[in-house]
Formats: sequence, structure tokens, C-alpha cells
Amino acid sequence: MGAAERTKALSANLVTRCPECTTTFRVLPAQLSARGGRVRCGKCSKVFDGLANLVQDPPPATVDEPSPQIGLFDPRGRPTTEASAAAVDRENADATQHAKADASAVPVAAGTSEGTDEGPLPEFLEERPAPRQFRLVWGFLSLLAALLLAAQAVFQYRTEIAAASPEARAYLERACRMLDCELRLPRHVALMRIESSEVEADARRANVLVLNAVVRNNAMFAQEFPSIVLTLTDESDQPVVRRVLAPAEYLADARSAARGIPAGGEETLRLHLATKVRATGYRLEPFFP
Repeated sequence: MGAAERTKALSANLVTRCPECTTTFRVLPAQLSARGGRVRCGKCSKVFDGLANLVQDPPPATVDEPSPQIGLFDPRGRPTTEASAAAVDRENADATQHAKADASAVPVAAGTSEGTDEGPLPEFLEERPAPRQFRLVWGFLSLLAALLLAAQAVFQYRTEIAAASPEARAYLERACRMLDCELRLPRHVALMRIESSEVEADARRANVLVLNAVVRNNAMFAQEFPSIVLTLTDESDQPVVRRVLAPAEYLADARSAARGIPAGGEETLRLHLATKVRATGYRLEPFFP
């Protein structure tokens, strides 16, 4: 047997002993290296360091060929080779019996190993499934986290949900009363437009301007009334004075502000503004503060 074959035979026959019940197990190097040498006893279920508790496996008996001259001095008159052969047979029988006793102490798993090619893993190296109670608790916590995330999303986008689903608005308003929050109408200034406007001097009062305008909601849902910025300009189109008109200032009915502008709806406003500034032009811009 060459040196490489002897090294392979020794490495394939490792024996470790449980420090708790002293049961010996025959293991492979790949099984020990799978978890850093930590193994579980198949008899008493104790987890221990298999590398630190390795024991010397009895080496197979070998036959040393005697010298031909030894037979000349055998006082029993029998060739030494016959006695040596009988002794070897007895040693081989003892070694076989010892190996069977060790093998009976190692319970073999029913499946095949994962990641090794030597065969099925022993029971003390198998992955044990998580307890059923732990799986139930983990499932409940996962469901609770998903519900909390959904509730947070509804709270964050409650305005958009109410606009997209009017039948859900009553439930959202009830929830906001419980949570002390506010459910407002959408505010998309890009969908608001000043359809027409006109600024002229009041013929009956000096230093008074009359503003007429039509505000249109181009959205497919109702929106809040926007605030309107009125900017008076001079001959060079430079701002002379600027004023912000809130919905409460240009709406005749305060309840209209709470209802908002319906989808595709329009609101006509007429407002008298007192000013001493001489202006030749103006600009109107809707915005949400």
C-alpha cells in the first residue's frame, strides 16, 4: 500500500467519542468540517466538539512475512508462517467484532447528505426543523407587520384613496375623527386653470379695481379651491404690487370652500380691490399654499 493510499484510509476512518455517554462514532472528515467540528450524539443527544474528542481507531492488522531462517529454529517443529497466519486470523476477527460494535452505536439518517458525496449524514449532523410553536409565532408576527404597513399606507394616501373611491370616503372620515386627523380634498395645482379673467377700474368708486375671473378644475375628481396670486404690472411688465387672494375672500358662500370644485367644474369670481397704485397690466396664477 502506497503512502497516498494509507493517508486516504486513515482520513476516512475517524472515530470520535461522546464525553457524556462515552459512545464512539465513526465519522468522515467532510461531516466534521460541515459545522466546525460540532456534532450531536445519536444516543444521548449531547452536542460536543467532535474534533477535540477524536480517538485512535484500531489500525487494521498487518502480516509481517517472517524470515525463511526462523523456521529452522522453531522448537515445535512447525513452520513459523503457519503460527503467524493463525494469530493474524484471530486479530482480524477481533477487529471485525470491534468495528461492528462501533457501527451499531451510530444511527444513520434516512435521507442523503447535502453538500457531501460520501453518503447519508448521521442523525447527529441532520438539521432539525424549527418547533411548530415558533413557526406559528413567526407567521403571526409577519401578518401583523403586513397589516401595520397597509394601515400606514392608507393613512399616508388617504386623500388620494378618497378621491379615487368616493364610497370609501365615509369610512376614512370616520377613521380620521377617531385618529384626530384631517381628510382634505386633493390639491393638484397643475390641474387648476384660470379660464378667463379681467381687471378694470370701478366706474363708481375711485382707486377701486374690479376683478372678474373663471377658475376651472380639469381633474377627474373634486379638488380644493386654490389661492390666487394677483400681480399688477407697469408698462415694462414689472411687478408693482402683488396680493394673494384666499378662497374665503373670493367665494360668496363659505360652504363652497368645504365642498371644493367638482370634477370638470368651474367657479366664477368677482372681487373689488382697493388700491392707489397705477398699473397697466396684471397676472393671475392659482396655487396651493
